[in-house]
Amino acid sequence: MRRVRGEAFLTLALLNIFVLITGFVALDVIEARPLPAVPHPVTNAEGVAAAEPASSSPADPERIADVLDDPMSAFGLAEGLSGFVVDGATGATLFERDADAPVTPASTTKIATAVTILDTVGPDHVLTTTAHFDSARGMVVLRGVGDTTLTTTVDSAAYPQVATLEELAVRTAAALGAQDVGTVSIGYDDSLFTGSALGPGWKPNYVTEGSTAPVHALMYDSGQVSPDTSTRWPDPPLATAEAFVNELKQAGVTVEGTPSEAPAVGDPIASVDSPPMSVLVEFMMLESDNNLAESMARIAALETGGEGSFAGGAEATHRVMADLGIEGVEVADNSGLSTENRITPNALVELLFLASERPDLNAAITGLPTGNSTGTLAKNGRYSAYGSTGDAAGMVRGKTGTLNGVSTLAGTVHDQEGNMFVFAFMDNSPGASGVRLDTLAAALARCGCS
Repeated sequence: MRRVRGEAFLTLALLNIFVLITGFVALDVIEARPLPAVPHPVTNAEGVAAAEPASSSPADPERIADVLDDPMSAFGLAEGLSGFVVDGATGATLFERDADAPVTPASTTKIATAVTILDTVGPDHVLTTTAHFDSARGMVVLRGVGDTTLTTTVDSAAYPQVATLEELAVRTAAALGAQDVGTVSIGYDDSLFTGSALGPGWKPNYVTEGSTAPVHALMYDSGQVSPDTSTRWPDPPLATAEAFVNELKQAGVTVEGTPSEAPAVGDPIASVDSPPMSVLVEFMMLESDNNLAESMARIAALETGGEGSFAGGAEATHRVMADLGIEGVEVADNSGLSTENRITPNALVELLFLASERPDLNAAITGLPTGNSTGTLAKNGRYSAYGSTGDAAGMVRGKTGTLNGVSTLAGTVHDQEGNMFVFAFMDNSPGASGVRLDTLAAALARCGCS
């Protein structure tokens, strides 16, 4: 997982540099200004529009409806499809189809999760994993705080530098040495999160197929056993404690026995910090990391006096949505794996538009995958040069969502006249697929919609 994470964060770094240099999509949605027309976007999305804004006439809603009608008809998108498109500069409605109908959102739920955690703790908040020494028992206790990006060893090529058990072990060893302690036993404290480790509406095979690990406050690499497989640890806290033991031994500490559950007592003797929450949100959105999303919801709940559970995370999300005036968000989990979640297209668009207006929420926009370039929109041939939507590569950025009978896509897109749109398309039907929704976003990218 460490190598995969390094590549993912490197992608994120390149994406952020690209956004800063070109002003494309993320910054211009934040600044709400259109870009010049791009008649031949680069299909590999290595570079797209120039930064100079161009004047353009407002998009015509009738034209938008016309360009979306063809792919809807061609793919039989009718029953089960809902959608909403607004002007990225003004927020004016350009297209709506059952836009206020609550439907299963799958992983576009993470847009609500991103806004919830950023609104609650802010973009600069970090998660601090700690080691505590109980001198009475001669035990070092590892305490988890929900940082699922915690990994084992330092990777100097990774961006950004995530917290590692290696560094925590080195610091712990130094602190123990200062107290002339050379031999310890190891405990681990996973008590920050409570309740079931599996979510309401989750299918029994989600863990065994590798979609998620059981939700815990203490885990590394999102519970993934190795970079070469999607297999997850059945007991992530124990696996993390065992990995910490290995790192402590490398740091010169003698460890007796095997790790056991124990409460963390007293002040920490060593700690490591996660990247800032804004970076964690971007990574969660790009990679659609289910465990990180669930951690974020619990952290938001705990920050506001709630419980670190599925119910607590849902309550925190509903509270933030109410405070922001966003209607149409009802969740049972925050990763989108739950079949009980219901969100409207209107709500997803409102959340993205709000994130573009508030600097503290911008990571919900900058973390959107880019067609055929980054994150989940660079997988499974989406916006590939070899497909029918390849000409929209780099022009479409969006959060994907997929469950059986569910496909969703919400994000931003530019048309050929420089207009920028914020959109959400949601298909709840037996034939739902990301490829079908990609044709709708691609149609907007090709449009001269004024």
